[in-house]
Amino acid sequence: MVNKVLFSHNKDDYITPDWLIEDLKKEFDIKLDVCTTKDNPLNIPQFFWYPEWDGLNACSEWQTWSFCNPPYSEVSLWVERACSENSHRGIKIIMLLPVRTDTQWFHDYIYTNAACEIRFIKGRLKFKGTKNSAPFPSMIVIFR
Repeated sequence: MVNKVLFSHNKDDYITPDWLIEDLKKEFDIKLDVCTTKDNPLNIPQFFWYPEWDGLNACSEWQTWSFCNPPYSEVSLWVERACSENSHRGIKIIMLLPVRTDTQWFHDYIYTNAACEIRFIKGRLKFKGTKNSAPFPSMIVIFR
């Protein structure tokens, strides 16, 4: 039962809280949000509408610094793409992710990756537009 709650999600497009994106923008010169929807665009110069203009598509050009709060049902695909963009093209990326230290994607693309910095968010994140805090911890992963 506990695992069912921790890995649950009612939707895929949880909106990054304003305070968090503003803090990240103060530290990083974010140029592109690679995964947003028309309902939750952040105040970032460029963005890819999801799913209409899919940031996972090989034709989409990520750039330094890119931000990504991916659909949680496809987290592994987005993390793999971020790792590839970073290692092959030198693109620097900031990701807002659920803490899933027991998953294959965490170990393959983040934990063993010397280019990654992991920042665990204290407490449970309250996504914009939600009534309650998330039932899982969150982290910021920076591909440098």
